[in-house]
Amino acid sequence: MNQLLNLALGIYLAALVLAAVNLAVKRRWLGRVAEFVLMGGALALTAYIGRRWQASGRAPFSNMFESLVLMAWAVPVAYQVAQSRLKAPWLTAPTALFAALTLAYAGTYEADIHPLMPALRSNWLAVHVFTCFLGYAGLAVSFLAALGHLAAARPGSRTTAETRATLELTVTRSVTFGFLFLSVGIVTGAVWANAAWGTYWSWDPKETWALVTWLVYAFFLHCRTLESWRGRRASWVAVLGFASVLFTYFGVNYLMSGLHSYAS
Repeated sequence: MNQLLNLALGIYLAALVLAAVNLAVKRRWLGRVAEFVLMGGALALTAYIGRRWQASGRAPFSNMFESLVLMAWAVPVAYQVAQSRLKAPWLTAPTALFAALTLAYAGTYEADIHPLMPALRSNWLAVHVFTCFLGYAGLAVSFLAALGHLAAARPGSRTTAETRATLELTVTRSVTFGFLFLSVGIVTGAVWANAAWGTYWSWDPKETWALVTWLVYAFFLHCRTLESWRGRRASWVAVLGFASVLFTYFGVNYLMSGLHSYAS
């Protein structure tokens, strides 16, 4: 299985190189090749996740290593969803970089398969974690697009108005995608918590920060209805929201103790 991980990482790096070259030479066919290669990396991770699932007899989403692998798979998938509706080839390179760094970071954790603790032996594990990480992936793509929009909208930028508009729309649609799956993840997590611990909500640090993240993105979507909060302001809210995602994902595990401490 490690060969599949190494293959996926190599493919992501190849996609990064191709996409970076395309940014310089601007060839449509090269951009399409980069996108195709990027999805090849996700396909390799699909095979890895499937084999690990088969070997462990459970959804491989129970610890930090497994969740990072899932994140490295989900981000290119979320990018492809955005790319299928909005042609934004300049996001291929940062998406490939994000996926490669995430997968490389996963390699710093122990990859051995261990039995699940009793609270995790539930069919809700796959549903809750999978939907949460699809949400995180959509929000990661919105973060990358927001950074691109902030750079493109800065004074003196030579970026065309069409490119800025496409980036801004990519931010909004990626947030909408991520917000939907994050909401489903929070609801399924509450149902699972009631089955495992007898309560839908216990104000565990992970639950609290998931709610904070949800509120930030709810504010973003509200801002999109206000003319004065569009453009750079909205992009900054998207950046702030992803900082909350990162704290929910990493910070809570390492800085706070709670019912989700097993995730580290």
